[in-house]
Amino acid sequence: MCIHCLHVISPRRKLKYQGPSGKSLESLLGQIENIVNNPIFAKYGLAGLFLNGVASSIIPIPTELTASALLLAGQSRESVMVVLTAGSIIGGFISYYAGYGGNKFFHRFVRQDKKQQVRGSGLLEKYGWIAIFLSPWIPIFGDVIPVIAGAKKFSFRKFTIAMVSGKTVKVIALVYISSWLLPLVFK
Repeated sequence: MCIHCLHVISPRRKLKYQGPSGKSLESLLGQIENIVNNPIFAKYGLAGLFLNGVASSIIPIPTELTASALLLAGQSRESVMVVLTAGSIIGGFISYYAGYGGNKFFHRFVRQDKKQQVRGSGLLEKYGWIAIFLSPWIPIFGDVIPVIAGAKKFSFRKFTIAMVSGKTVKVIALVYISSWLLPLVFK
């Protein structure tokens, strides 16, 4: 099915699961359904996913819902994977350079809690490149780690290898798990 032929997706069965955040799986499915059925989403498709990938490295905007919705709308796994990987990596480099340059413009518009910065800095000092590799998987704090790596003048070569590897592994896992799981949930 092409992206412009979206139809209403309904859950096959009502699932009564409550995750650690207290939100039900029905709530998550409702959010995915809203994104898929949104005419703006249909209009921007992969370009919107790319922008979401870039922005999610700077501010915490989840790419999982957008990628899942595109997969449900019929986009190929490969195109979603390539676009999301490219956007996420570019966003990671922007975050690194924002920290490296101490960009006042960035800090003026993107406020990050001091507690998050301290925690992210501690992770980076203790675990180095492993923290950068795992940062795409860490909600909210993971967005701060590339900025802190730049501010601490972490080796660009090590940063690049760890960040590109981490984001690529996350995107591959996200796309393949979503493409396997979503057909089981939605009919």
